[in-house]
Amino acid sequence: MKIQFLLLAGVLSCSAVWAADETSTNPVTEDGVVKIVWQNPKDFRDIKSSGEIQSRYEMRLFETLTSNINKEAAKILKPNQKLEMVVTDVDLAGDMRPTFGATANDLRVVKDLYPPRITFSYQVLENGKVIVAGDEKLSDLGFLTGIQALNDKPFMYETQMLNDWLKKTIAPKL
Repeated sequence: MKIQFLLLAGVLSCSAVWAADETSTNPVTEDGVVKIVWQNPKDFRDIKSSGEIQSRYEMRLFETLTSNINKEAAKILKPNQKLEMVVTDVDLAGDMRPTFGATANDLRVVKDLYPPRITFSYQVLENGKVIVAGDEKLSDLGFLTGIQALNDKPFMYETQMLNDWLKKTIAPKL
């Protein structure tokens, strides 16, 4: 009887953990003039968490990037325009390294050897009609070079890469 109870308790506790770490297949984030569909995030190259539940980390990443893109896009787009993106791959700046027990979690080591990358398709809509569309594979090989302000904001390298893309690619087309 006790063994059956222990087995049942083990199965139920594992099920609860699996349910807590589960994400939707294609999460959608929207903020202001920006809407992003994150297509199959489980297939993304590198969005590994270093200390929090993976599904929460992913949603924090998606919401932060959407909010940050919206801040720049709101400056560039006209009031009746909207930017829609479908992100198919993300590789965050840096690389996850195991600590082999020195700490409870792995660490993200940021070096110029591991630049941020993102692959997506986009369209700018004006009154519901597509006026600009395309596919992008962004990579910022010089993300650690140049003069940089002290900044400890999350996902700052990815945000800067996307803001540069908005200024250099989208703004001239509008």
